[in-house]
Amino acid sequence: MSGASEEGGPQIAVGTVWHRRLRPVAHEFRYPTCFLQLPLRRLRREPCAALNRNGRGWLSFHDRDHGDGGPDALAWFERLLAQEGITDADGEVWLQTFPRMLGYVFKPVSFWYAHRADGSLAAVLAEVNNTFGERHGYLLDAPAWGQERSARKVFHVSPFCAVDGEYRFRFERAGDRAVARVDLHDAEGPLLQTSVSGALSALTPARVRRAVLAMPFLTLGVVLRIHWQAARLWVKRVPFFTKPQPPQHFVSR
Repeated sequence: MSGASEEGGPQIAVGTVWHRRLRPVAHEFRYPTCFLQLPLRRLRREPCAALNRNGRGWLSFHDRDHGDGGPDALAWFERLLAQEGITDADGEVWLQTFPRMLGYVFKPVSFWYAHRADGSLAAVLAEVNNTFGERHGYLLDAPAWGQERSARKVFHVSPFCAVDGEYRFRFERAGDRAVARVDLHDAEGPLLQTSVSGALSALTPARVRRAVLAMPFLTLGVVLRIHWQAARLWVKRVPFFTKPQPPQHFVSR
Protein backbone atom coordinates (compact mmCIF):
# COMPACT_ATOMS: atom_id res chain seq x y z
CA MET A 1 0.00 0.00 0.00
CA SER A 2 1.13 3.54 -0.64
CA GLY A 3 -0.20 7.03 -0.13
CA ALA A 4 -1.18 9.53 -2.76
CA SER A 5 1.72 10.77 -4.83
CA GLU A 6 3.39 13.92 -3.59
CA GLU A 7 3.54 15.10 -7.19
CA GLY A 8 -0.24 14.81 -7.51
CA GLY A 9 -2.61 17.73 -7.29
CA PRO A 10 -6.00 17.98 -5.57
CA GLN A 11 -8.31 15.03 -6.10
CA ILE A 12 -12.00 14.27 -5.84
CA ALA A 13 -13.48 10.88 -5.06
CA VAL A 14 -16.91 9.46 -5.73
CA GLY A 15 -17.78 6.56 -3.49
CA THR A 16 -19.72 5.26 -0.51
CA VAL A 17 -20.28 5.83 3.20
CA TRP A 18 -21.07 2.55 4.97
CA HIS A 19 -22.20 1.94 8.55
CA ARG A 20 -23.12 -1.29 10.35
CA ARG A 21 -24.25 -1.68 13.96
CA LEU A 22 -23.92 -5.15 15.46
CA ARG A 23 -25.58 -4.78 18.90
CA PRO A 24 -28.09 -4.75 20.59
CA VAL A 25 -29.90 -4.91 17.24
CA ALA A 26 -28.53 -5.15 13.72
CA HIS A 27 -28.67 -1.88 11.79
CA GLU A 28 -26.94 -1.02 8.51
CA PHE A 29 -26.97 1.68 5.84
CA ARG A 30 -24.96 2.71 2.80
CA TYR A 31 -25.06 6.05 0.98
CA PRO A 32 -23.30 7.53 -2.06
CA THR A 33 -20.85 10.31 -1.31
CA CYS A 34 -18.00 12.36 -2.65
CA PHE A 35 -14.96 13.74 -0.85
CA LEU A 36 -11.80 15.72 -1.52
CA GLN A 37 -8.14 14.78 -1.14
CA LEU A 38 -6.13 17.99 -0.86
CA PRO A 39 -2.31 18.27 -0.84
CA LEU A 40 -2.20 21.34 1.38
CA ARG A 41 1.51 22.09 1.18
CA ARG A 42 1.40 21.99 -2.59
CA LEU A 43 -1.69 24.22 -2.55
CA ARG A 44 0.23 26.68 -0.36
CA ARG A 45 2.73 27.02 -3.22
CA GLU A 46 0.42 26.49 -6.19
CA PRO A 47 -3.29 27.28 -5.79
CA CYS A 48 -5.63 25.15 -7.89
CA ALA A 49 -8.05 26.90 -10.22
CA ALA A 50 -10.56 24.04 -9.92
CA LEU A 51 -10.71 24.33 -6.12
CA ASN A 52 -13.07 27.00 -4.81
CA ARG A 53 -11.26 27.81 -1.57
CA ASN A 54 -12.84 30.04 1.08
CA GLY A 55 -15.34 31.43 -1.38
CA ARG A 56 -18.99 31.01 -2.29
CA GLY A 57 -19.91 28.38 -4.81
CA TRP A 58 -21.70 25.15 -5.55
CA LEU A 59 -18.77 23.11 -4.19
CA SER A 60 -16.06 24.63 -2.03
CA PHE A 61 -13.48 24.06 0.68
CA HIS A 62 -13.15 26.44 3.64
CA ASP A 63 -10.15 26.43 5.98
CA ARG A 64 -12.28 27.54 8.92
CA ASP A 65 -14.19 24.24 8.83
CA HIS A 66 -11.15 22.57 10.41
CA GLY A 67 -8.94 22.80 13.47
CA ASP A 68 -9.42 25.95 15.51
CA GLY A 69 -11.61 27.58 12.86
CA GLY A 70 -8.86 29.94 11.71
CA PRO A 71 -8.10 31.13 8.17
CA ASP A 72 -5.22 28.69 7.53
CA ALA A 73 -6.00 25.06 8.36
CA LEU A 74 -2.54 23.84 7.35
CA ALA A 75 -0.80 26.32 9.66
CA TRP A 76 -3.00 25.07 12.51
CA PHE A 77 -2.13 21.44 11.74
CA GLU A 78 1.58 22.19 11.55
CA ARG A 79 1.41 23.88 14.97
CA LEU A 80 -0.39 20.81 16.32
CA LEU A 81 2.33 18.50 15.02
CA ALA A 82 5.00 20.67 16.62
CA GLN A 83 3.14 20.72 19.95
CA GLU A 84 2.92 16.92 19.86
CA GLY A 85 6.63 16.55 19.15
CA ILE A 86 6.18 15.21 15.60
CA THR A 87 9.16 16.72 13.79
CA ASP A 88 9.63 14.41 10.82
CA ALA A 89 6.46 15.26 8.86
CA ASP A 90 8.50 17.07 6.22
CA GLY A 91 6.60 15.73 3.19
CA GLU A 92 3.12 16.45 1.91
CA VAL A 93 0.07 16.90 4.15
CA TRP A 94 -3.03 15.41 2.53
CA LEU A 95 -6.46 16.27 3.91
CA GLN A 96 -9.36 13.93 3.14
CA THR A 97 -12.57 15.84 3.80
CA PHE A 98 -16.12 16.38 2.63
CA PRO A 99 -16.66 19.58 0.64
CA ARG A 100 -19.15 22.30 1.27
CA MET A 101 -22.06 21.85 -1.10
CA LEU A 102 -24.29 24.84 -1.89
CA GLY A 103 -22.41 26.64 0.90
CA TYR A 104 -23.54 24.17 3.55
CA VAL A 105 -21.17 22.02 5.56
CA PHE A 106 -21.14 19.19 8.06
CA LYS A 107 -18.08 16.97 8.22
CA PRO A 108 -18.58 13.93 10.47
CA VAL A 109 -14.91 13.04 10.09
CA SER A 110 -11.89 14.30 8.16
CA PHE A 111 -8.47 12.66 7.96
CA TRP A 112 -5.13 14.46 7.94
CA TYR A 113 -2.28 12.38 6.49
CA ALA A 114 1.14 13.85 7.32
CA HIS A 115 3.90 12.31 5.23
CA ARG A 116 7.65 12.23 5.58
CA ALA A 117 9.82 13.30 2.67
CA ASP A 118 10.15 9.64 1.59
CA GLY A 119 6.36 9.31 1.32
CA SER A 120 5.83 7.25 4.48
CA LEU A 121 3.28 8.33 7.07
CA ALA A 122 4.53 10.31 10.06
CA ALA A 123 1.10 10.97 11.59
CA VAL A 124 -2.62 10.68 10.94
CA LEU A 125 -5.24 12.85 12.64
CA ALA A 126 -8.89 11.82 12.59
CA GLU A 127 -10.83 15.07 13.09
CA VAL A 128 -14.38 14.34 14.30
CA ASN A 129 -17.36 16.69 14.45
CA ASN A 130 -20.66 15.99 16.18
CA THR A 131 -24.06 17.58 15.58
CA PHE A 132 -23.67 19.72 18.74
CA GLY A 133 -21.02 21.89 17.09
CA GLU A 134 -18.14 20.22 18.94
CA ARG A 135 -14.90 18.93 17.43
CA HIS A 136 -12.19 16.53 18.58
CA GLY A 137 -9.07 15.03 17.05
CA TYR A 138 -7.59 11.55 17.51
CA LEU A 139 -3.87 11.62 16.74
CA LEU A 140 -2.61 8.17 15.81
CA ASP A 141 0.91 7.08 16.67
CA ALA A 142 3.09 5.17 14.18
CA PRO A 143 0.48 4.95 11.42
CA ALA A 144 1.06 2.83 8.33
CA TRP A 145 -1.04 2.05 5.28
CA GLY A 146 -3.06 -1.12 5.72
CA GLN A 147 -2.25 -1.51 9.41
CA GLU A 148 -4.69 -1.05 12.28
CA ARG A 149 -4.22 1.67 14.88
CA SER A 150 -6.44 2.26 17.90
CA ALA A 151 -7.50 5.19 20.09
CA ARG A 152 -9.64 5.29 23.22
CA LYS A 153 -13.04 6.89 22.57
CA VAL A 154 -13.32 10.14 24.55
CA PHE A 155 -15.73 12.24 22.43
CA HIS A 156 -19.51 12.03 22.20
CA VAL A 157 -20.83 11.46 18.68
CA SER A 158 -24.07 9.46 18.79
CA PRO A 159 -26.62 9.38 21.63
CA PHE A 160 -26.91 5.66 20.93
CA CYS A 161 -23.30 4.95 21.88
CA ALA A 162 -21.66 5.54 25.25
CA VAL A 163 -18.36 7.39 25.41
CA ASP A 164 -16.59 4.11 26.04
CA GLY A 165 -14.37 1.61 24.27
CA GLU A 166 -11.85 2.20 21.52
CA TYR A 167 -11.81 3.12 17.85
CA ARG A 168 -9.81 0.96 15.47
CA PHE A 169 -8.60 2.80 12.37
CA ARG A 170 -7.31 1.34 9.12
CA PHE A 171 -6.34 3.32 6.02
CA GLU A 172 -5.73 1.81 2.61
CA ARG A 173 -4.64 2.97 -0.84
CA ALA A 174 -4.75 0.69 -3.86
CA GLY A 175 -4.26 2.44 -7.18
CA ASP A 176 -6.80 5.23 -7.35
CA ARG A 177 -8.99 3.81 -4.58
CA ALA A 178 -8.99 5.21 -1.04
CA VAL A 179 -10.55 3.52 1.99
CA ALA A 180 -10.76 4.85 5.56
CA ARG A 181 -12.15 2.28 7.99
CA VAL A 182 -13.18 3.15 11.58
CA ASP A 183 -14.64 0.48 13.85
CA LEU A 184 -15.76 0.84 17.47
CA HIS A 185 -15.11 -1.90 20.02
CA ASP A 186 -16.30 -1.95 23.63
CA ALA A 187 -15.88 -4.43 26.49
CA GLU A 188 -18.15 -6.92 24.70
CA GLY A 189 -16.28 -6.76 21.38
CA PRO A 190 -17.13 -5.17 18.01
CA LEU A 191 -20.04 -2.73 18.16
CA LEU A 192 -19.87 -0.52 15.04
CA GLN A 193 -18.19 -0.92 11.66
CA THR A 194 -17.87 2.08 9.33
CA SER A 195 -15.98 3.11 6.22
CA VAL A 196 -15.63 5.91 3.69
CA SER A 197 -14.31 4.77 0.32
CA GLY A 198 -14.09 6.05 -3.21
CA ALA A 199 -12.24 6.18 -6.52
CA LEU A 200 -9.91 9.18 -6.76
CA SER A 201 -9.40 11.33 -9.83
CA ALA A 202 -7.84 14.72 -10.50
CA LEU A 203 -9.95 17.68 -9.38
CA THR A 204 -11.07 19.50 -12.52
CA PRO A 205 -13.92 21.93 -13.23
CA ALA A 206 -15.73 19.21 -15.20
CA ARG A 207 -15.53 16.72 -12.32
CA VAL A 208 -16.69 19.38 -9.87
CA ARG A 209 -19.74 20.02 -12.06
CA ARG A 210 -20.50 16.32 -12.28
CA ALA A 211 -20.27 15.93 -8.50
CA VAL A 212 -22.59 18.88 -7.92
CA LEU A 213 -25.14 17.62 -10.45
CA ALA A 214 -25.04 14.12 -8.97
CA MET A 215 -25.18 15.15 -5.29
CA PRO A 216 -26.26 18.80 -4.95
CA PHE A 217 -27.54 18.29 -1.41
CA LEU A 218 -24.69 16.08 -0.23
CA THR A 219 -23.85 17.78 3.07
CA LEU A 220 -27.43 18.73 3.89
CA GLY A 221 -28.31 15.10 3.24
CA VAL A 222 -25.65 13.94 5.72
CA VAL A 223 -27.39 15.74 8.59
CA LEU A 224 -30.87 14.64 7.50
CA ARG A 225 -29.71 11.03 7.24
CA ILE A 226 -28.05 11.16 10.66
CA HIS A 227 -31.36 12.18 12.22
CA TRP A 228 -33.32 9.65 10.14
CA GLN A 229 -31.03 6.81 11.24
CA ALA A 230 -31.28 8.03 14.85
CA ALA A 231 -35.07 7.84 14.59
CA ARG A 232 -34.81 4.27 13.29
CA LEU A 233 -32.56 3.30 16.22
CA TRP A 234 -35.00 4.90 18.65
CA VAL A 235 -37.85 2.85 17.15
CA LYS A 236 -35.70 -0.26 17.59
CA ARG A 237 -35.34 0.71 21.29
CA VAL A 238 -31.56 1.02 21.24
CA PRO A 239 -30.43 2.51 24.61
CA PHE A 240 -30.03 6.30 24.67
CA PHE A 241 -27.07 8.06 26.33
CA THR A 242 -27.10 11.70 27.46
CA LYS A 243 -24.35 13.87 26.02
CA PRO A 244 -21.47 14.40 28.49
CA GLN A 245 -19.13 17.39 28.58
CA PRO A 246 -16.59 17.38 25.73
CA PRO A 247 -12.95 16.49 26.45
CA GLN A 248 -10.84 19.21 28.00
CA HIS A 249 -8.19 18.92 25.31
CA PHE A 250 -8.86 19.15 21.59
CA VAL A 251 -6.58 16.26 20.70
CA SER A 252 -6.19 12.84 22.33
CA ARG A 253 -3.34 10.56 21.46
